[in-house]
Amino acid sequence: MREIFIGILASMFFAVTFILNRSMELSGGSWLWSSSLRFFFMVPFLFIIVLARKNLKQLFLEMVKHPLQWLSWSFVGFVLFYAPLTYAAAYGPGWLVAGTWQLTIVAGVLLGPLFFETRQSEMGVLKVRQRIPLKALLISVLILSGVLLIQGQQSNQITMQMLLAGILPVLLAAFAYPLGNRKMMEVCGGRLDTFQRVLGMTLATIPFWMIVGGIGFVQVGAPNFDQVLQAFIVAICSGVIATTLFFIATDRVRESQAKLAAVEATQSTQVLFVIIGEVVLLSSPFPDGLAMAGLFIIVLGMLLHSFYSRKIKMKGKGKVLVSSRSEEIKM
Repeated sequence: MREIFIGILASMFFAVTFILNRSMELSGGSWLWSSSLRFFFMVPFLFIIVLARKNLKQLFLEMVKHPLQWLSWSFVGFVLFYAPLTYAAAYGPGWLVAGTWQLTIVAGVLLGPLFFETRQSEMGVLKVRQRIPLKALLISVLILSGVLLIQGQQSNQITMQMLLAGILPVLLAAFAYPLGNRKMMEVCGGRLDTFQRVLGMTLATIPFWMIVGGIGFVQVGAPNFDQVLQAFIVAICSGVIATTLFFIATDRVRESQAKLAAVEATQSTQVLFVIIGEVVLLSSPFPDGLAMAGLFIIVLGMLLHSFYSRKIKMKGKGKVLVSSRSEEIKM
């Protein structure tokens, strides 16, 4: 499935977030600046992209129509996602934050009942509450078990402070990100492309990031050059490239909870990229035998998700063919 490949590619760029956020904290940078600077840097790049595509006016019209939805769900999807992640980086290593973040692949599946899908019936168009796709949930749990095996290598290093400050905020982020993303897809209703949606959500959260940055300035002063540079790299790699790729992938499969689960599960591959990055850049230990088994389970889970999604796609085509034939018979 093409969307799964796009999701894995996005995960590679997302991994930069965990590595550089930890690097910024180790060099004395404040998480308040790490989080807010990313979104400040995202605005001009996204603005130029949308302007070049001549889609800026349409975006502003959509935002004016539903201002409260844009502000609230953008806050959930971006602020409640990224602020806790950068805060956690101050108290736990990148592998711990990235590993805990993988709970989002299960969180995304569990959020299904909060959304409705339209179905055609004899009574007309009906809105039906979506169900949790159990097969997709089981595969996501399998992937999560692989992540836990990887974490087992480092579990003896976890302190109570790491547990409370490095894990609990990430749990909040794990649910906030897919919830905000899906709710904004619902608000946009396919009228905006991915670049417009990412820019709109970024603009809607700028007031919140100005407050976060202001608190950072009062507490620690202005950020140093190294933090600004690393935050700029995170903004390009994770904020612009990774977020856009991931939103493109989820946008393509937004009508299917099972396919959405498969795309969201690609985020599990972030652990692989974070491990490689920390081994190379931060001299972290290389995974042992148990962790390698975890890597194998993650890859197996992704293959199962891909197979399951393809199976659903083939079933969908079959239904369309049957429907077309019945219409021909009626005629």
